[in-house]
Amino acid sequence: MRLAFAAATLAALCATPAFAALKTGDKAPDFTADGYQAGKPLHFSLADARKKGPVVLYFFPAAETKGCNIEAKMFADASDQFKAAGATLIGVTAGNLDKLASFSADTEKCSGRFPVAADPGAKIAKQYDSVLAMKPDWSDRTSYVIAPNGTILHAYTKLDPTEHVSETLTAVKAFKAKK
Repeated sequence: MRLAFAAATLAALCATPAFAALKTGDKAPDFTADGYQAGKPLHFSLADARKKGPVVLYFFPAAETKGCNIEAKMFADASDQFKAAGATLIGVTAGNLDKLASFSADTEKCSGRFPVAADPGAKIAKQYDSVLAMKPDWSDRTSYVIAPNGTILHAYTKLDPTEHVSETLTAVKAFKAKK
């Protein structure tokens, strides 16, 4: 009985959309992180990326997991649209860091189209209040659009990976239209 109740509670939590703690207008914490693009090591700086235009920062729980594979492929497929709108795209994860290099290059995931950064200990995720409640050493699935001045333009948290690209692309295009 307890197990059934616990399973039902967990299912309800997973089905309910969560809300990112950082809201529109909040200041986005700057960070640097090591990662990969197309399997090659890189160093990412949010402050440097913001100088080029808006940044789409998406946290994902772990490389090589079903939802994260789907989300990465969707972002890879839309990467040209983000670039056309002047946005930089970066994925950040605290989970399965040993698989991140191959994940970044895999044609069924990132396809080398954008960088993915490692977040050991979920330090960056904690700054963005994007820690997975049921596994606090992993990132939650949260996407942010950050303006060049460092403010949050849009935030979206939901474990279902299917709407993160449309949510962030719509926000980026709205920002571009205002300029």
